[in-house]
Amino acid sequence: MRKTCPVCPTSDVSELLEGMALTGFQGRKLGESVGIWKKMLADPACRIFLGLSGAMIPAGMQQCLVEMVRHHYVDALVSTGANIFHDICEQAGVCHYLGHHHADDAELYRQGIDRIYDIFAFESEFRTVDRGIAEFGETIAPFRGSSREFMRLFGEYMLEKYPGRDSLVAACTREQIPVFIPALCDSSIGIGLLIARRRGVDVDIDQIADADEITCMVEDAQKTGVIFIGGGVPKNFIQQTQVIGSIHDKDLGGHDYAIQYTTDSPHWGGLSGCTFEEAISWGKESPTTTQVQVHVDATIALPLVVSALIGSGVKRVKRTGAKKKVVRQGR
Repeated sequence: MRKTCPVCPTSDVSELLEGMALTGFQGRKLGESVGIWKKMLADPACRIFLGLSGAMIPAGMQQCLVEMVRHHYVDALVSTGANIFHDICEQAGVCHYLGHHHADDAELYRQGIDRIYDIFAFESEFRTVDRGIAEFGETIAPFRGSSREFMRLFGEYMLEKYPGRDSLVAACTREQIPVFIPALCDSSIGIGLLIARRRGVDVDIDQIADADEITCMVEDAQKTGVIFIGGGVPKNFIQQTQVIGSIHDKDLGGHDYAIQYTTDSPHWGGLSGCTFEEAISWGKESPTTTQVQVHVDATIALPLVVSALIGSGVKRVKRTGAKKKVVRQGR
């Protein structure tokens, strides 16, 4: 048993989070999450998967995610289509604006303004990006492949079109970190590709290929770590790789490390609040998983945690035991 320690206020975020790990409640959990993330980064056998949900890009978390990728704190990204769409918008020069959650939404509609809680954006600008996605679809048609392969091509296209602008997609493309969008049609990326399809453009995202490709990555790894920002589809898409592996006679034993930042609770029965202990019963987490779930708004957690990781000077060790080619080409 270890005694608690009063946390000392400091301008050093890394030191602050390290101190918070010896306190109580969710402050302790937040500090512990940094320690577990460091363990993943120090484990040469571990491949790290990030699940991203919630409106993180509109809420201003883009640069935190970009730095996470630049420092190779993760090896693969699984995201909602909405987050990636908003990221593409920012790279294309379409902005999100400070608004207010107490607004006349009927009046916003009349003015063509979309509201994401206290963030505003112009619908006409979003539709311009929708049409741009449709036009990109025409350049790669005929296409049938995974969302990972589609995003690889789209990332290269965005880097060429907007070479001076950064984004999460751009960073993943540069660092060769695969981006999976398992519910791509449930977003404006899907809307853009539907525009293309109705024009007769042959573009088909194979979401079963997504499940196969990411499972291959997990099967190829000696150990796996998962980090979930929110829950939803990205969380289960990563979690189910362990089940798929066991069905195909590859008992992977569950993920070895696990972190989640969520505002959901387990007693409602939803996946986003589901505990890692419950996931052990499915074989998704190892019974010996090093894990923590932090009940916190991700817009509070992300800037602190990423700043702490960078400030600590932690370096990603070179991974071992992985094949050079772990995903299948979609074209």
